[in-house]
Amino acid sequence: MRKFWLLVAIIAFVSCNNESADYALISGKLDNVDTKEIIIYGTSDRSFKKVIAIADDGTFNDTIKATGEYFIYHAKKRIPIYVEKGNDITINYDIKDLKSTLSIAGIGAEVSNYLNAKSAKESEITGDGTGFYKYGEVDYKKTVYDIKTAHENLLAASTGISDTYKEIEKRNIYYGYLSYLINYKSYHSHYAQKPDFKPSKEFLVEFNDFDATNENDFKNIPAYKSLVTSYYRNKASEIADEDDQYASIAMLKVIAAIENQHIKNTLAFDASRFYITITDKVEEFYTAYKAIGSTNEENNAKIEKSYNVLVKLAKGKPSPKFVDYENYKGGTTSLDDLKGKYTYIDVWATWCGPCIREIPYLKKIEKQYHGKNIQFLSISVDVKKDYQKWRDMIKEKELGGIQLLADKANQSDFYKEYNIVGIPKFILLDPAGNIVTANAPRPSNKALVDLFKELKI
Repeated sequence: MRKFWLLVAIIAFVSCNNESADYALISGKLDNVDTKEIIIYGTSDRSFKKVIAIADDGTFNDTIKATGEYFIYHAKKRIPIYVEKGNDITINYDIKDLKSTLSIAGIGAEVSNYLNAKSAKESEITGDGTGFYKYGEVDYKKTVYDIKTAHENLLAASTGISDTYKEIEKRNIYYGYLSYLINYKSYHSHYAQKPDFKPSKEFLVEFNDFDATNENDFKNIPAYKSLVTSYYRNKASEIADEDDQYASIAMLKVIAAIENQHIKNTLAFDASRFYITITDKVEEFYTAYKAIGSTNEENNAKIEKSYNVLVKLAKGKPSPKFVDYENYKGGTTSLDDLKGKYTYIDVWATWCGPCIREIPYLKKIEKQYHGKNIQFLSISVDVKKDYQKWRDMIKEKELGGIQLLADKANQSDFYKEYNIVGIPKFILLDPAGNIVTANAPRPSNKALVDLFKELKI
């Protein structure tokens, strides 16, 4: 009998002791829950995604078989967490009052608490998060230096965090500071409405001896990878032709000169999987990608697959079709029903912030071209559970044009055949239903009216 109870004790100890496990436990309880799941995304590994079910009482319980920093997304909230194998973290909060109710406890919770304090401090210093981009060079640099100092002080005061993590995080904080500096030009230009703005050489003095080839930091520190991407994107913008709208081909030419093969492979793929979907120069872009000499065959195959789809979307090609999409005003509508006029298509969703921001501009364009040889078509890719939200938003915002709902959200054939990787997406078709451009300018971009004038609409 003693042997039996000894065996039970050993099994219980092994079961409860998670230190040797190759996973982390994550559990918790959410109050005022309004969905059935939370989603966890990786920060450095953008391909990582884990969906965790939420029980009727708001509780959840699952494992993560990876080490690193993640974001929990739920109800439009984003909570940073950090897990290592053997951790057992409990996360509780009220969805309606995240700021004052968030509690992260358990084995390994210290880093997650630091990350949330870090995020809160940054928000406190930057205010609304955009206004400080209007600052002049001196005030802006002081603000981002204050952020850096505040983060360093928080890290130093945090207990229960390993020295190894702290050393890496110190570099992460510094790289974040440099990212703020290198992105100042584009953000200040936008928010201060100074399209020709250029910072002084002294403003970027920290980049005089910047090393953009640190493969170890590129692999392990998200802020460094982001910084290196911005560093080369800035170089691309300096050499881009005027007709290279997004400096996409210039970016590939800059990447081709990078000596570190891993960084070259990664940046080439990261840039290409996005840029190839928004450029009208698909042939030229793909040629530039192949010239880089990426040695990652898996990535090369993915870009080739996108190319094979997108080359079919060139100017003058017949547009992919959709059939019998639900029309807000009743009945159904197919693409073939719309032939006879130019058709400007907006692919959007009620949950998409950038889509919503385009609405006032779209309404203005619709009014400006009312009665002309063009019609405005909005295709929502909302999922079935948001059906009423779709109808309510159309009514609330008094949306005009033709309002349709895709049959299978972002799994619809039309969405896939246009190789859409993000919304809003704008497409312009001619009266015969052929593609004028699969990457039409947004309503907020004056280039759209220039395009309409060029076509004599």
